[in-house]
Amino acid sequence: MSLEADLERARGLSVGELADAIETIGFECTRCGACCRAVEGDDGREDHTATVFPDEVRDLQEAGDEPYDWRDVARPMPYGLAEGGDGPEGETFEWALQTDACGDCAFYRERESRSDSEGSSGGEPRDDDGTGVCTVHGDRPLICRTYPFSVVLDGETAAARPTGEAVDREGPVRAHECEGLGRDIAREDAKELAAALKERAVRELEEAIAVREGYEPTDAEGVVVHDSEGQKRPDGTPLDGR
Repeated sequence: MSLEADLERARGLSVGELADAIETIGFECTRCGACCRAVEGDDGREDHTATVFPDEVRDLQEAGDEPYDWRDVARPMPYGLAEGGDGPEGETFEWALQTDACGDCAFYRERESRSDSEGSSGGEPRDDDGTGVCTVHGDRPLICRTYPFSVVLDGETAAARPTGEAVDREGPVRAHECEGLGRDIAREDAKELAAALKERAVRELEEAIAVREGYEPTDAEGVVVHDSEGQKRPDGTPLDGR
């Protein structure tokens, strides 16, 4: 199955049917932060890796009080890179959200729980309840807006990128491991999530096609990232300097 055929399938997805599937599975975000943090694996701690499109990087650059540098927002997708004498080198495709020293998403903050006798006085409400906070929640990329769901297409190509172990499926919707699954979700919330899920499926395929059509091998030193806009350095600038 070609990327173009999958793209047509993605564009033809019914938001109503996707919402039906999401309602059947059920979901409510518990703000546990598991989808924002590094993962403990058999080989140690694996950095959080979430795909972000070039235009989403630019949106996130403007999300703070002061503009972020490209490298504050995104890092080259690590797959395909190797450690050289002067650091990482090689060619890779697409961008991942930047991580902190612990491997968690750079925009994730974890609130620490406090006992009733600690912290605020005078009975004021506390907002540090042990849950996670996204500091760019309103500008978060599509992969974050749609977790823990992904779209299943017959071709199983770019629109079906898993972000964790698949634990359930209903029609064209696949659910990945998340403690919020199985909870009631309002119809309007399901429709909003479904619309974002369709947009993500379409965008992923459009990006994959553009990368394929624009790909040119390079022997440039260091790291080169191929995205839908061309070849770039890790700081987001074009490889050719233009």
